[in-house]
Amino acid sequence: MPELKDIDLSRDAAAALYVKDEVVAAVFAITAGELASREGPNRYSVGDALITGSTGDRWSVSRQRFEAKYESVAPLPAGADGLYRARPVPVFARQMTQAFSVARCAGGDLLQGAAQDWLLQYAPGDFGIVQDARFRQVYRRLAQA
Repeated sequence: MPELKDIDLSRDAAAALYVKDEVVAAVFAITAGELASREGPNRYSVGDALITGSTGDRWSVSRQRFEAKYESVAPLPAGADGLYRARPVPVFARQMTQAFSVARCAGGDLLQGAAQDWLLQYAPGDFGIVQDARFRQVYRRLAQA
C-alpha cells in the first residue's frame, strides 16, 4: 500500500472543493490519549474534541481546529460537551482508486484508506480519509467558479 507524501490536492485536477453538512457529538478530552478510528489511530491532547459523527464514525480534532470547523448547536454554549454543526469550510477532496496511507500531518498519525475512500486536504500538510459511503452522506461538492 503506497504512502502518499508531498501531496497538494489544490493542484490536482482530479480533486474538487467540498463542504461538510453534518451535526456531530463532541466531548472534550480531560486526559491525553488515543482513539481508534476506522482509518487508524487518532492521538489527542487534553482539551481536544473527541467526535462521533452522524454515521457513528469516531475521530479526534485538535481544539484549535475544532473551534474553526464547528459551531455549537443552540442552546449549547461553545466549549461544552454536546452537539456541534460543521461550519461550511471548503476542503479539497479526491476519491482514490487504490488502497493508500497518509499522515494526518507531518509526523502525525498514519491513516489507512481503501480503494474508493476519499482523501481530504483541510490545509497544506493537513489530511484526512473518509469512507465513500460516509463521504456521500455528509459532503457536497461546491459549484465550480
